[in-house]
Formats: sequence, C-alpha cells, structure tokens
Amino acid sequence: MVVKAVCVLAGSVHGTLFFAQENDSSPTKVTGQVSGLTQGKHGFHIHEFGDYTNGCTSAGAHFNPHSKEHGGPDMAERHSGDLGNIEAGEDGVAKVDITDKQIPLTGVNSIIGRSLVVHADPDDLGLGGQTDSKTTGHAGARLACGVIGITK
Repeated sequence: MVVKAVCVLAGSVHGTLFFAQENDSSPTKVTGQVSGLTQGKHGFHIHEFGDYTNGCTSAGAHFNPHSKEHGGPDMAERHSGDLGNIEAGEDGVAKVDITDKQIPLTGVNSIIGRSLVVHADPDDLGLGGQTDSKTTGHAGARLACGVIGITK
C-alpha cells in the first residue's frame, strides 16, 4: 500500500511537493517544484515541527531523531531531515526529484505533521567550516515553509 503526502508552500516562494512511500521499508520519493527563488542552490530540509505560530521560525531545528551532526543526503553522518539543496534556474524554478531512506511517511520517525523548509542560501552539507555548518549547513534564512500532510 503506497502512503502519500503533500506539502504546499505559499507566498513569494511557492510550490507543491509530493511524497510517496511504497511500503514501510522502502525509501520516500519527493517530487514537485518550487518557484520564486533566486537562481542557484537553496537548502532544502525537513524540520521537526509543523508549527507556524511564529512563521517558519516555529518549525524548529532540522528533523534529527538520531542526534547526528548536519550533513548531506548521501553522507553517513547527517540529520534525517538533511535533503541537501534544490537548484533554481534562471526562471526561478527548482524541479525536485529526491529519493531518501531517512524520511519515512510511517512509523515512529514519520515526517507527516513536520515541515519542509526552503532556505535562502546553499546548504554547505556540514563541510563549510562556519559556526553553524554542523547544525544548519549555513543555509541562511527560511524563505518558505509548509506542513507535510497525509493525502490520498
């Protein structure tokens, strides 16, 4: 049974992201697009809360149930929510097509009800040497956020 979810980003940076997981042990596929970005790379992360009482700041830190340091999506040492970067073209649109094993839609570490955040700057994947490289990837301000919700 395929489990599906959706996340809608609204505002000057906007888009719709779709999540699908074939079964409890399969990776989750994330597809869709984000528009209204400046050309280049932008950090793309799952954050711990689906709370927007104080804007995207209320989404909390990166989703990190295993208490690891920040890293890239292909690294052994990473937060579960570290999805790396999306890249916008000259038209300000980033097409998203990511498959990841650490963002399940079921079980104790499900990302349903958490948030997706698009950042202003590139994620340095924990390798940049900045004081926040090992926590946020030095990805800058939160441009857009949305709650990941179950869908049919």
